[in-house]
Amino acid sequence: MTPKKFDALVERALRQIPARFRKRLKNLVFVVEQEPPSPGLLGLYEGRPLIYRSVTEPVALPDRITIYQGPHERLARDEEELRDLVAETVWHEIAHYFGLEENEVLRAERKRRLVKRAASWRQKPRY
Repeated sequence: MTPKKFDALVERALRQIPARFRKRLKNLVFVVEQEPPSPGLLGLYEGRPLIYRSVTEPVALPDRITIYQGPHERLARDEEELRDLVAETVWHEIAHYFGLEENEVLRAERKRRLVKRAASWRQKPRY
């Protein structure tokens, strides 16, 4: 996939984040890179999580979320799975921005998958 098309997947994933969270994303940049600095990473949040900030802090450089294109492409079997995987990674890294630790993010992701699976099951026609 071209870098431009992959960027569009990341932008689409950002638009899927509920507005109540999106409007709280401040001083944060998203970057797409081809490969991670160490194996196994799909994305990386770098910065000071929102829950640890104070209104009295001076202005700082933006926090950064990096999404790695190569690992996503290697894991996904098709474009639909790639789109879903990118969306999950964006959610995951935004959760870190809001201060969730890794185990909390993983629990939240499991819950989201169950809700999504239940919703798709209700939409399937029953014969």
